[in-house]
Amino acid sequence: MRLRLEELSRHLQGQLAPVYLISGDEPLQLGETADAVRAAARAAGYGTREVFEANAQFDWGALAAEANALSLFAEQKIIDLRIPSGKPGREGGAALAEYAGNPPPDTLLLITLPKLDKSQQNTKWFKALEKLGVVIQVWPVKIDELPRWVGQRMRAAGLEPAPEVTQLLADRAEGNLLAARQEIEKLLLLNGPGPVNLEQFAAAVSDSARYDVFDLVDSALAGDAVRSLRILAGLQGEGVAAQLVLWALAREIRALARMAADAKRSGNLGQAISAVRPPIWDNRKPLIRGALQRLGPKAWASLLVRCQQIDATIKSRDSSDAWRQFEILLMNMAGHRLPAARAG
Repeated sequence: MRLRLEELSRHLQGQLAPVYLISGDEPLQLGETADAVRAAARAAGYGTREVFEANAQFDWGALAAEANALSLFAEQKIIDLRIPSGKPGREGGAALAEYAGNPPPDTLLLITLPKLDKSQQNTKWFKALEKLGVVIQVWPVKIDELPRWVGQRMRAAGLEPAPEVTQLLADRAEGNLLAARQEIEKLLLLNGPGPVNLEQFAAAVSDSARYDVFDLVDSALAGDAVRSLRILAGLQGEGVAAQLVLWALAREIRALARMAADAKRSGNLGQAISAVRPPIWDNRKPLIRGALQRLGPKAWASLLVRCQQIDATIKSRDSSDAWRQFEILLMNMAGHRLPAARAG
């Protein structure tokens, strides 16, 4: 059956379907919808999850093997199948149709893929999955609906925006929901929950075109230590809060540490990158891949410890030393060997 996105929350409070197929080209809502299904499944007792990315080299026999695998502890499990191209091909279509014809017990199959056209929705495998489970199509938020969406997200985060704030934030995001969410997170970090007026919003988003905390993160991930330090100096000179810089760096490092550990465990770097939530934009994936190839799990874990040390420094009100620690952190991220952070 098909469900609208707004119907999903109520549906997930009841009996879960054996299959959920989520399609769409809006990454934030696609990721959050899949997250909601996974959370409901965990709450219902699905204790294990296997992630598969069906790229051109994917062995579709692995889907049947996992479906038929018996758990030692007879646990319910989630098979998390991502199809980046949206086209499983002849072999994949046959495997999916076969799965739908004989779904294994105690297993929930979650499929995420881009927007499907009419011809794909008329395939045997799609119709079989639609009959067995739930199909949810995620549509982009229309430009004229974006201010309302922004207002809802802000209120859900504990913020009370003035009407002009939601419009300005929507204009700034230009339809990019991930960018809008990041702006909301910054506002919450800088001002805490409660009312947000135009002056507070302007102060929070007054990043110059040249120096921006997200440019700082990407420069370090690219291994460009010189540019990273130049941006850092610009941020300090503009009076940007050290806590905001730490938030951006720690957020990225935490995700990278998790991806590095997952890649080491699975031996599949691409799968580890695809599994992270919120999803990574395609144009940033080469940057992330390069950073993960440059530094291993222990290095990223060490950098996360350094972030904790910087946080303690900021809270001790010794902000000048925090900026020096940022320099070391950025050099480490860029691949330069400097003293490692000590745990404890």
